[in-house]
Amino acid sequence: MTPSENIQDLPLNQISDDDFKAFFDDLMGQKGVREKSVVTGNVIGITDDWVTVDISYKAEGIVPTDEFKTPEGELTIKVGDKVDVYLGSMDSDDGVLLLSKEKADLMKAWEEISKAVERDEVVSGEVVARVKGGLSVDIGVKAFLPGSQVDLRPVKNLDKLIGETYEFKIIKFNKKRGNIVLSRRVLLEQERAEKRAETVERLHEGAILMGVVKNITDYGAFIDLGGIDGLLHITDMAWGRINHPSEMFEVGQSVEVKVLKFDRDSQRVSLGYKQIRPDPWSDADFKYPIGAIVRGKVVSIPDYGAFIELEDGIEGLVHISEMTWNKRIKHPSKLVEIGDVVEAKVLGIDVENKRISLGMKQLEANPWDLVEQQYPVGAVIRGEVRNITDFGIFVAVDDGIDGLVHISDLSWSQRIKHPSERYNKGDVVEARVLAIDKEGERFSLGIKQLTDDPWYTIHSRFFLGQVVEGPVVHRADFGIFVEVEEGIEGLVHLSELTFSGDDWQSHYPAGKKIKAQVIHIDNHDRKISLSEQGAEEAAEGDVGEYMQQQGSSSARLGDVMGDLGRKLAGAADADADADAEPPVAAGATDPVQESAETVESDESTEDDA
Repeated sequence: MTPSENIQDLPLNQISDDDFKAFFDDLMGQKGVREKSVVTGNVIGITDDWVTVDISYKAEGIVPTDEFKTPEGELTIKVGDKVDVYLGSMDSDDGVLLLSKEKADLMKAWEEISKAVERDEVVSGEVVARVKGGLSVDIGVKAFLPGSQVDLRPVKNLDKLIGETYEFKIIKFNKKRGNIVLSRRVLLEQERAEKRAETVERLHEGAILMGVVKNITDYGAFIDLGGIDGLLHITDMAWGRINHPSEMFEVGQSVEVKVLKFDRDSQRVSLGYKQIRPDPWSDADFKYPIGAIVRGKVVSIPDYGAFIELEDGIEGLVHISEMTWNKRIKHPSKLVEIGDVVEAKVLGIDVENKRISLGMKQLEANPWDLVEQQYPVGAVIRGEVRNITDFGIFVAVDDGIDGLVHISDLSWSQRIKHPSERYNKGDVVEARVLAIDKEGERFSLGIKQLTDDPWYTIHSRFFLGQVVEGPVVHRADFGIFVEVEEGIEGLVHLSELTFSGDDWQSHYPAGKKIKAQVIHIDNHDRKISLSEQGAEEAAEGDVGEYMQQQGSSSARLGDVMGDLGRKLAGAADADADADAEPPVAAGATDPVQESAETVESDESTEDDA
């Protein structure tokens, strides 16, 4: 039954305003045409400015042509097409209704969005602009996407998302205010949770999985295995040396990895990349036997040597002591640089600890093999003082070889507390080769050996009873030392000094010259005992008279020996107090006894005559 038939059967007082309007609309031929609603019409005409639409009403409607054009300016309709338009008002003074396609589209979009919210459905939209706090998204109407809802992690550059189309979840909706808030993060979290559940079932130590590089740091890369991120540490990326993970991987790259560790409680996963590839150390002992000559690139230079990469994953160490025969090189960087390709000899290999010891100097001639021929023991060399230590000086002998002159081999007789008293770096000196230790790489030199030992001929210059004069060089508690000859010092014991009071040392300042008599000579122990008192007695004529009475040197010495008995006993005590040198060696000849025997021999000869 039509509305016309229904309303005609009712009494007048029972007809409502709505029923009457419906009856009127039915009579006009367009049921459902309402103000501020969307109606369907037919395109009956198109001009440059207007599109005429018949909505089966008492008047035709027009829509601006621009509302039917694409951004490129192409028209999207033709005469005869059906279109939905928005009817704002049914009253028209000129008999033409003003319609709008854009408002019709907007109302339909709001209606669809409302239904999607009621059904908890996902909507699709295009990111169209960057706005304060987030992005503007076109889902049929403009909606707001907060920056915190864009992704699972904060996105630093939101502009790069403009023009992209994604699916969103509507988390806030207010039609009256025209307010719609979207979230993409909610959908990503749901997706990740689903993937994680699937991935956990497949995760176990030793499993080989495909993943995507999600992030790269200085210490490794995070791999998305499907809802769960695993850490691929830099040390597990390659058997060889890499400086940064970006040398091997980039974000978004698909990689095959091996699960090294998996903690189900904390959901932490440790991954390995090199572990699914052959270990180059498995046959390293066959490829690099001891004695083999290898070639590689310098990849690292610490203070103690240089690491040489022989192949990807295998490096050998050339210790600084094995780089050159020249021991004056203090740092490996003086010989090699990173990137240099060098040759070396395999000295040792430890496959278990993955270590190879290499040597570079072994490929060169050992200068110590030739040094014995060039500088035999006894030869005199001339060189520059390279270094000075407490125990001696080092003199340059040859390239990379320094010889040591020990402090005890600097002088036969002078007391040297430190070599710097006599030598400076850069001084050119002569020395005699004393010994060569090729295995220990030691070269011993001597400076004092360039001259004869003055103590060997001491008896030719000094004799018992002789009065000598010299300066006081230093004092001790038991006496003073007097320089009787350059480098030769004699001891005047406290008992042989002419002044022995409590302040005796003040009477014998350093440098003061005194006269003393030789009362004992020991060339083996390098000692001369002197007597200041004996010198005074000699000056008074005690010894002089003996000299005048005898005609030969041996007779004079024999007479003197009798007069010096008392002094010899005192000299023995003085030597014991000095305690500076060891006693006369067994078998050594006592100069005093030797002189006495000479006198006796001379007297026997005279008697026989």
